Order: sequence, then C-alpha cells, then structure tokens
Amino acid sequence: MSALTRGPYGTAATYLPGGSVPGVCLRDEAVEIHVAVRYGRPIPEIVAGVREVVSPLSGDRRVDVMVEDVTDTEEARKVGRS
Repeated sequence: MSALTRGPYGTAATYLPGGSVPGVCLRDEAVEIHVAVRYGRPIPEIVAGVREVVSPLSGDRRVDVMVEDVTDTEEARKVGRS
C-alpha cells in the first residue's frame, strides 16, 4: 500500500474530536479502508495484507478494502494528500 485516500468525491474519512482520519470509514457492520497502491505487487496480496493488519482492530466488523488507484510512488503520495 502507498497511501490512504479519501475515496470517490473525497468523502471517505472518520471524523473525531480535533480532526479526521482520511481513508478510513467506520460503519455499523464494516470498516472501509480506501487506498492507493503502487504498481508491481499483486492487488489481492495487498488487500489481504491490509485486512490482516486492520482485522484485529475492527472488533466484529468486516474489513472492506477499496483500491482507489494504482500508481507509481510519487503519484501515490499526491493521491493520498487529495
């Protein structure tokens, strides 16, 4: 994974007192993680790795990983900031 993204229309975020976490949406039944990935590694492998890291923190929620973009390293940094 290269960067968390705000997803389509810039709406993927969790809002907390004092700020937000872009690219992470907490839902009743799922946690959505929106990412931009670097070209070269298989996407299913990246998705499995993200789920492996997030699942212990998600409680009973399903972990949905949305791959929003596939880029080179520099482009992924730009996507993560938008």
